[in-house]
Amino acid sequence: MSTPRNAPYRHIEVTRIAGAMGAEIGGVDLSQNPGDEVLAEIRAALLENLVIFFRDQTLTPDDQLAFARRWGGIHLHPFMEGMPSHPEILEIVKTPADKKNFGGSWHSDQMFSPQPAMGTMLYAKQVPSAGGDTLFANLYLAYETLSDGMRRLVDGLRAVSIGDHFKGHDGKSRKDYYADKLAMKVRDPGNVQTTSVHPLVRTHPETGRKALFIGGHVHRFEDMTEAESQKLIDFLMDHATRPEFTCRFRWRTGSLAFWDNRCTQHFAINDYPAETRIMQRITICGDTPY
Repeated sequence: MSTPRNAPYRHIEVTRIAGAMGAEIGGVDLSQNPGDEVLAEIRAALLENLVIFFRDQTLTPDDQLAFARRWGGIHLHPFMEGMPSHPEILEIVKTPADKKNFGGSWHSDQMFSPQPAMGTMLYAKQVPSAGGDTLFANLYLAYETLSDGMRRLVDGLRAVSIGDHFKGHDGKSRKDYYADKLAMKVRDPGNVQTTSVHPLVRTHPETGRKALFIGGHVHRFEDMTEAESQKLIDFLMDHATRPEFTCRFRWRTGSLAFWDNRCTQHFAINDYPAETRIMQRITICGDTPY
């Protein structure tokens, strides 16, 4: 069953930031390991708003991991090196010397995995004086606003998602794309599966709502060529990221965002060429889309 809009909250403050999605959560210190009742309200707020934001948090890596483990197992990025002291945390760094940023195109995290990430937590350690915002898109609305005919078409399609040669990387491998352009280190995924096929329309396991499961990792549709698939992919990506389906978050040091990858896309804006941005990211293990 869906979580009702504007659900009542007794332990937290929920302030929506846009009509389509997104809310700031007040009254919570995440370093203090919130109790079960508080955590239940945070979950309700996440399901209702798709992405939630906590301001003015002072969190160590251990604090972040303790909160993340309340939601499930930790998913390790198969292509990128984690922090030496905390390999479960991916430190996302962009300096003035870096030409590219990490996550600078529309995508849903780990869509190429057999079980894509349920959620992602991103904590701001250092942010530019302006810029470096993140955009989010509501994939429930993306599906629900399609015409009846288009819904009949997409309901029957399965999308092939690839972890390397990400479409936002101009067809290059991650290693080639980031070489000499980003301080972060790419690693060999070994035998981890990084190509998967999922329904283009997935059912959220907690709300029961259908979402258009589209993102930059999608290369083609099953039983179709890339050339045959591309026009439809382009249309669906443009449709899914219409402004009225989105929200935009301006970071401050100490902000933490938590988004539901099962029904959202996001885009890290690269508009701060002379400044540094340092974030710490944890992804939560998910389930097999259906």
